[in-house]
Amino acid sequence: MEKYDVLRPTYVLETELFRKNIERIAKIQKDSGVHFLMALKAFSVWKAFDLIKPFFDQCTASGPWEARLGHEEMGGLSHTFSAAYSASDFNEVLEHSSHVVFNSLDQLERFHQQCIDYSHPISIGLRVNPECSTIETDLYNPCAPGSRLGVAKELLPTVLPEYVEGLHFHALCESNSYDLEKTLSSFESLFGDYLPQLKWVNFGGGHLVTHKDYDVDHLIKLLHAFKEKWDVEVYMEPGSAFAWETGVLVANVLDVVDQRGIKTAILDVSFTAHMPDCLEMPYQPNVRDAKKQEYDGGIKYRIGGNSCLAGDYLGDWWFDKALAVGDQIVFEDMIHYTMVKTTFFNGVKHPDIALKNEDGSISLLKHFTYDDYKNRIS
Repeated sequence: MEKYDVLRPTYVLETELFRKNIERIAKIQKDSGVHFLMALKAFSVWKAFDLIKPFFDQCTASGPWEARLGHEEMGGLSHTFSAAYSASDFNEVLEHSSHVVFNSLDQLERFHQQCIDYSHPISIGLRVNPECSTIETDLYNPCAPGSRLGVAKELLPTVLPEYVEGLHFHALCESNSYDLEKTLSSFESLFGDYLPQLKWVNFGGGHLVTHKDYDVDHLIKLLHAFKEKWDVEVYMEPGSAFAWETGVLVANVLDVVDQRGIKTAILDVSFTAHMPDCLEMPYQPNVRDAKKQEYDGGIKYRIGGNSCLAGDYLGDWWFDKALAVGDQIVFEDMIHYTMVKTTFFNGVKHPDIALKNEDGSISLLKHFTYDDYKNRIS
């Protein structure tokens, strides 16, 4: 196994892999004529944005802080959607946004005039519910029954207010172009009557265009057909796709605890603090040089975190050899939806963030200190 030259637990973003994803998305953007926006909710390592900016200059944001980060560090104004805006935050949203999308007719009515009157142009959009999803897990599914996200067709007026310039839908999660095709068919069926009056449509996120099996040619045909039919600008805002399989989380074994035949390797990272999706959602990263299934000669370990939460562990994995204190454990594909969700629970030290350069050297982007922990509390 490759041993990473890091002193502490570290998220390692690999420049070569990241660049390949960016270039692939940029080519799809050029060939399709649609606009790709990077979703900050999935990846916000702004010190790596210099790799992105030659191809993309706008982000999609979920509120005032993400909108500001996208504006400050990518250069362009953000496309912002929030489930609900507060009056106290809304001017900050407008300051850093070119597009603002509302989640309800009440919020649209409450805030649209501020958008119209703002000092720079704000394009107003409305999120709608296409009532179609290929996602099986409701936790990920914005179109689940009773979803709070997106306005249902029956609530819309026959004609949208003239200041509404776009519609936004989001129904996918690490999905392929055929899932988009099904969702797009439902969207057109429900909301096609509104499209002739609009300037743009945002297809939301969840488009895993950098997956090795993604049918890019099919996507491009789908996008060309939609643009030709409706004569609107199209936006897509994948998050995972930019950072998909671009790096790892490196951890180390601190102890091996054997309780009644269950060996637990306790690491210097925490799943609840540093990889919360492993506990919150049905997601498990691969562990390098380990298997999830029993095999001849394999030695079984439960992989445990270092917090006090009893359930802070990943499950059982089989290794070729016994684990010992100091061994590196590498979790694959841990760059998207990780650092944006980490916490300082238990005061556990946060992993460093580093860049693996194309010459193999490691550049430290961020080292967290006690002050980061203390100042977050008060």
